[in-house]
Amino acid sequence: MNFFQKYNSLFLFFWIALFISCGVRDSSIQEKTVEEYPVKDTLTETVIEDIPVVPPIELQMIEHGLINIHDLDTSIIVELKYSTTDNFLGKDVYGGMKNAYLQPDVAEMLVRSQKFLKSIHPEFSLIVYDAARPRSIQQKMWDAVDAPFQEKIRFLANPANGSIHNFGAAVDVSIVDADGNPLDMGTGFDYMGELAYPSLEDEMLEQGRLEPFHIENRRLLRRVMRHGGFWGIQSEWWHFNACSRAEAWERYQIIE
Repeated sequence: MNFFQKYNSLFLFFWIALFISCGVRDSSIQEKTVEEYPVKDTLTETVIEDIPVVPPIELQMIEHGLINIHDLDTSIIVELKYSTTDNFLGKDVYGGMKNAYLQPDVAEMLVRSQKFLKSIHPEFSLIVYDAARPRSIQQKMWDAVDAPFQEKIRFLANPANGSIHNFGAAVDVSIVDADGNPLDMGTGFDYMGELAYPSLEDEMLEQGRLEPFHIENRRLLRRVMRHGGFWGIQSEWWHFNACSRAEAWERYQIIE
C-alpha cells in the first residue's frame, strides 16, 4: 500500500467515525422536553398598589380633630347625600367622600342613640345622610336656593352665621329596617316644604297629608335621638343638633 492509498483509507475511516458519532444521541438528552429545562424570566412585573385618595373635604375634617363615626360604631349606616346627586343641589359637592365626621363628643352621642335604637328595635339602624359640613359648602347651598332671604332661612342656615353642621355638631339622620329600606317619614330627606315640618305634623295629619304611621316613625326617630342628647328643629324631621349655635361657637372651631 503506497502513501496515497494509506492516506485515503485513514481519511475514509475518519469521516465514517464522525458520521456515526453525530448520529448517536445521548438518551438523557433525548428524554427531556422543552418544558423540563429551566427558563430564566428576565422581565420583572411591576405591581402598582391602589392607594386610596382621601377627598380634600375629608382631610379638613381630620385636621379639625373630628372623628369618623365608623371608628366608634360600624353598625351605623352612612349614605352621605351630598356625595351623590340625590340632593336638592343635584350634584356631588363632597368630592365622593364616604365617611361621616362629627366632633368626638357628638359622635359618642350618636353612638348612644344607635345603641338605644338597637335595644328596642334590633332590626333597625340609624342612617346618616349628612354630618359635619364645611361652611364653603353651606355657602354653595345658600347661593343655589333662589328665594327671598326670609324664605331661605326657613330651610337653610345663613353661612354668615354658620350652621351647626359647620362645627360638626349637627347630624341629618333617619332609620332603616333590616333590609336597609328607610322608614317612611312622609317626605324624603332634603324636602323643602311644610310636610317636613315637625311643628306642623298635627295639622298635616288632620288634612290627610300625613298618615299616622308617618308620625309614629318620626316620633321614634326623635325619641332615639333625644336619648343620645340631641334635639330636633321645627322645619326638618331629619335634622338634629347636639348644641345651640352659640355653644358651637364657644366650644368648637368652624370648618371653613
